[in-house]
Amino acid sequence: MTAYESPGEPGAATGPAHGAGPARYDAVVLAGGAARRLGGTDKPGVRVGGRPLLDRVLAACATARTTVVVAAPRPTARPVTWAREDPPGGGPLAALDAGLRRTTAEHVAVLSADLPFLQEPTVGRLLGALRASGSDGVLLTDPGGRDQPLVAAYRAPRLREELARLADRHGDLAGLPLRRLTAELDLTRISDPVASFDCDTWDDIATARARIREHGHVLDEWISAVKDELGIDLDVDTRGLLDLARDAAHGVARPAAPLTTFLVGYAAAQAGGGPEAVAEAARKAAALAERWAQESNPEAEPSGDGPQPTGTGPQPTGTGPQPTGTGPQPTGTGPQPTGTGPQPSGDGPQPSSGDLAPDATPDTRPDAG
Repeated sequence: MTAYESPGEPGAATGPAHGAGPARYDAVVLAGGAARRLGGTDKPGVRVGGRPLLDRVLAACATARTTVVVAAPRPTARPVTWAREDPPGGGPLAALDAGLRRTTAEHVAVLSADLPFLQEPTVGRLLGALRASGSDGVLLTDPGGRDQPLVAAYRAPRLREELARLADRHGDLAGLPLRRLTAELDLTRISDPVASFDCDTWDDIATARARIREHGHVLDEWISAVKDELGIDLDVDTRGLLDLARDAAHGVARPAAPLTTFLVGYAAAQAGGGPEAVAEAARKAAALAERWAQESNPEAEPSGDGPQPTGTGPQPTGTGPQPTGTGPQPTGTGPQPTGTGPQPSGDGPQPSSGDLAPDATPDTRPDAG
């Protein structure tokens, strides 16, 4: 397919189970096929956002009890069970039958391996709709209203029943189109033009790669790619960590941002890991960054030595009060007082702190000699 629309976040449409964690289910991912429109390229291994398409789909069904990938074995970011249709390359029905033979759950998510925008909430939504209905399956439709039977959730017993019937009728499942199966099922349809987007051509691949680099998606895509690369399965408050990095960069120095977030991660790992450990380490670092920033502002809080003079107060002029005759009088041989210098002590007005040179300020520290 090449049609594509972007109404919002991938899989963000609302539904019966949107945002809810799916109950026990298995997943079958079909990752075979010749990929003729990609020139025979290994499509599941094509990278979008730095991750193979297959790994992106496996992340979407990470909560499955068992995930079966029907294809030749390859390295994957998550552990899976491998299966192979007989004969290899025998088509989607033969592949689905091979995958189902390795599952036991009543409900099964059936997915193709070329869905760059499929996410876990969409899988949960499909399963929730299946449980809430009396249908044999729930599938997504693309922007043109066409069924996408490989972005769907089914009742596994009904799939096995119909596959066995087709095998008896035709003698073999190899080469049969998927519509032979779906035509026999009672299906519910959900529109999701983003999650249903699949990559059949290089234009589709280019579209997917461009979208994930858009401002509204690039950060989440990058974090997901890093977690897969490092083997980390951890949900953290991304916005909170970004706020911490911003505060460290502005209140301390720019290099403090990446170093601080690294130390937060290290401290969280030392504390046993998990979202709570990350949140606690981030909270402490954020509080420290705030205190650090306050100290850089001299008016933020007074020091222990009392109010400090500033250069913004009124300055004495040469027309201010002059010493009176009751105080000590300067002699004609000594230096004469000016209106801008220090005034002699006595009964006359005392000079303000602004009149003193910086090196003449009295030392008021407790240990001053």
